[in-house]
Amino acid sequence: MIIASDLRAGMVLRIEGDIYKVLEVESKAGAAKMGGVVKTKLSNVRSGRLWEPHFRPLERLEDIELERHMMEFLFAEGQSCTFMNPETYEQIEIPGSILGLGVKFLASGMELPVEFFNGEPISVVFPEITDARVMSTAPPSHSPQDSAWKEALLENGVSIRVPLFIGAGELVRVEVKTGRYIERTHAAHKRSA
Repeated sequence: MIIASDLRAGMVLRIEGDIYKVLEVESKAGAAKMGGVVKTKLSNVRSGRLWEPHFRPLERLEDIELERHMMEFLFAEGQSCTFMNPETYEQIEIPGSILGLGVKFLASGMELPVEFFNGEPISVVFPEITDARVMSTAPPSHSPQDSAWKEALLENGVSIRVPLFIGAGELVRVEVKTGRYIERTHAAHKRSA
């Protein structure tokens, strides 16, 4: 058991029989007789639905310990992805609903931690940021405005917004969870200079 004020992103809770992963936590202090509140954003690990409950800071919640194993991504087929344990060669299918946008950034042979509860995979831990190559976009141009953006299609099929100076063939850093452009990778920058 854990009290709500000790919740952190990444923890897993069981609430009324359902398993939830904590995505965000924000604590608000109370004033005078008003108690504080802990605002959370949770994701149901089976359905992928988001829930934003509020808890009292001293409310007790059931936290769950997960097993974590490094698994190698083999291939995607239909609505699921197949991963293999490199030590036992056991293969498991993980539904795309568990993977979210991260599924677009998977590459064959990539090893990622997979979290299990009662022998069932409930989440895959993606890196926060990954490199991806721009397949197509408008020709690069320079603008006096730093806030000017254009559409770009990455090799993995994800469409993102990039600054005007980015051209096709360049490597960019992308936030996996949101698909948001972070920066041009330095290796690509040096090559094109």
